[in-house]
Amino acid sequence: MRNLLTGASIALLFGSTAFAAIQEEAVTYKDGDTVMKGFIVYDDASTARRPGVIVVHEWWGITKHVRDEAHKFAGQGYTAFVADMYGDGKTADNPKDAGALSGAVRKDPAAMLSRFSAAKDALSKHATVEASKIGASGYCFGGSVVLDAARAGVDLKGVAAFHAGLGAAATPAAAGKVKAKILVLNGEADPFIKPESIDAFKKEMTAASVDYRYISYPGAVHAFTNPEATEKGKQFNLPLAYHPEADKQAKAEATKFFGSVF
Repeated sequence: MRNLLTGASIALLFGSTAFAAIQEEAVTYKDGDTVMKGFIVYDDASTARRPGVIVVHEWWGITKHVRDEAHKFAGQGYTAFVADMYGDGKTADNPKDAGALSGAVRKDPAAMLSRFSAAKDALSKHATVEASKIGASGYCFGGSVVLDAARAGVDLKGVAAFHAGLGAAATPAAAGKVKAKILVLNGEADPFIKPESIDAFKKEMTAASVDYRYISYPGAVHAFTNPEATEKGKQFNLPLAYHPEADKQAKAEATKFFGSVF
């Protein structure tokens, strides 16, 4: 009888916690008249409000990689929002289409900022989120987006940009305007990131008195955090490759960064 009771107690215990897990929910939201399709990811084991992180995709659009990154943030205790920067959840499976989609957004900085802000608003309204504590993480194209959001003075605690282009799509950072702390994590061997662009970025941040840090990882090329990058690089003859050690180190830096800004 005692064994039966113990087994029943264990069943009740596990039954009460079986549904506590990382949740990913599709979210449809709007930027003006444009329908956006993103994802919100959070751990429902807690009912407490927590900081939120906007996760901005590479030029391919929302892929498994960026959704996996959102799950990692949720596992660290944040609510992550995978932003749709193209509208209607559009994705690309080749560089020509990816370049067209990302280029259209970068060429219209006002629309880019509006789409980022729409994602921020949607995240801020989620029941799990403490709206005063929002950050952002971006990858490649998405890294450039979050840097420009910081430059524009969007109310963010911090932004982490992975293998990101450094030039401003619109106005460079200005003293007193940037609210976010900035962390840039790039590959030292990335041919898309020219030495002169790094120098210009550092001078821009210093002149604007931005609290920033720039880290280069030796041997890492573009898209080094994406496990699918090596295959894509071979498929399209592009300098893309996953670098497990650089990925590990960069993610550890980002974890410390967000822990400090929140």
